[in-house]
Amino acid sequence: MIKLSRRATTAAALTVLALGGTVAATAPASAATSTTKAAAVATYNGACGTGYKVIDSTPVGNVGKVFLTWNESTGKNCAVTIRNTPGAKIHMAVELNIDIDEEHNPVVDSGQYTSYAGPVYMSARGYCAVWQGVIGTATGGDSGHCG
Repeated sequence: MIKLSRRATTAAALTVLALGGTVAATAPASAATSTTKAAAVATYNGACGTGYKVIDSTPVGNVGKVFLTWNESTGKNCAVTIRNTPGAKIHMAVELNIDIDEEHNPVVDSGQYTSYAGPVYMSARGYCAVWQGVIGTATGGDSGHCG
């Protein structure tokens, strides 16, 4: 066993662990608290329903994600914007479109929500999806997944 002093760096401890060693170190209480408190990350909540599988997700700032799902049997995409941590109502939105031309109207759900916006659906077989999410002032989106 290798014992590291309080002054040992995290990099040294990680190197020892990577080499299969054991690390026994005493860290100040404040350091232990800060490393054990991981940030919450949004996970898909199943809002689109049965048969929809997540095919992509995009961060919405550092406060959530917008998820794009696909249902092979119906040929539809679905999108939902989800906060990392539910809380007081805040402006949230989700937008879904297909990439065919600028004349096509997106499907949008926008309002004051505590945890997620959507779901929104669009027939997309043979087209590429374009999706966007908004949480407060943060935005995120992407395009692709042509089917």
